[in-house]
Parts: sequence; structure tokens; C-alpha cells
Amino acid sequence: MASVSVFNMDGKEVGTIDLKDEVFGIEVNENLVHQAVLQQLADNRQGTQKAKTRSEVSGGGKKPWRQKGTGHARQGSTRSPQWTHGGVVFAPVPRDYSFKMNKKEKRIALKSALTSRVQDSKFIVLDELKLDEIKTKKFQEVLNNLKVNKALVILEGMDEKLIMSAKNIENVKTAQINTINTYDIMKYSTVITTKAAVAKLEEVYA
Repeated sequence: MASVSVFNMDGKEVGTIDLKDEVFGIEVNENLVHQAVLQQLADNRQGTQKAKTRSEVSGGGKKPWRQKGTGHARQGSTRSPQWTHGGVVFAPVPRDYSFKMNKKEKRIALKSALTSRVQDSKFIVLDELKLDEIKTKKFQEVLNNLKVNKALVILEGMDEKLIMSAKNIENVKTAQINTINTYDIMKYSTVITTKAAVAKLEEVYA
């Protein structure tokens, strides 16, 4: 069972917390982590690119010159791919890039990502994280106290003051327990959370 330090918002260590091996101490499956990241990126692709083939470009119905006797190569249409304003060979068409992973694989990938952050000492637990008002400067002070500049902040629940305070800080993203994903955990170098959020994570994913 892994044990990590617990800090307050001033960056001072105030205790330790034991993390369940079922969530934060599993054998890291790099292959599933890679698949989960690819799936997230694929799901984010719009896939709306489109170009016209020779059959879709308007015009070109008339043969540009007779078949023989001109000294030119034979041509049947001015909308063939080799012509300016002609169609595109193997033109891209709208498509869906997404692919599926089963729930068990997604869960293992997520827990592998969390475990890797604990192993790399990039998992910071706070005794509590609360702000009295929406203030980006105060949230930035917390990050400075923790000596962090790129982080995923996992919240126990919806906290508008924290979410809005972190919104304009570059390289910082907030997420709730039910919205975290493997891609975000791997993208941001440090994961910041609270004791209450850790307990909820263990309850959901153990």
C-alpha cells in the first residue's frame, strides 16, 4: 500500500495518507494506457474533411479536343485529376475515427495512469481545497506553494469557485471524479486532488 504526503494550501506537509493498491498500486499496463489515449484523441477528431473526386467536380463534360491529330495527349475531360480545377484522386471523405474499448480495459488504463503518477511522485494530495471567492490569483498562489505549473486538479464534486478560478490558468485543468480520463492524467505532469476526492476515487474504482 503506497503512502503519500498530505499538504495544505500553503504547501506545508500536514500528514500522510495510505492509497489502496487496487487503484493506485496496480501493475501499469502501458499498452492499454496507449490505447486509451489514442481513443480519446480519435474521439476528438471531427472527421469532416472533404474533397471532390472527378465525378463530383462541375463541368468537364465536353472532350477538350479530338482524340487524334492534335499532337497533344488524349484527354476526355478537363476535370481529370491532372488538370487545374480537376477532381482529386482518392479524395478524403467524412468519416468517424472513433473506436471502442471495453469498460474493463478503460478502467485498467485509468488506474495504470494514476499508479504511474504515484510512482513518479507526481500525485499531490491536499487536506482540502477551497476558495472563498472566484479569484484566479488565489488559485495560482496555491499552485505556486505546491511548486506546480502544469496540473490536472481532480475535485470531489462540482465547485464553481474552484473551476472558474482555474479556468484562465494556462496548463491547468479541473475535472470531477466522473469526468477524469486517461488522456488528461497523462497529459498533465502532476495530479492534484484532496483526501475526500481520493476516498471517492477508491470507492468508485477499487
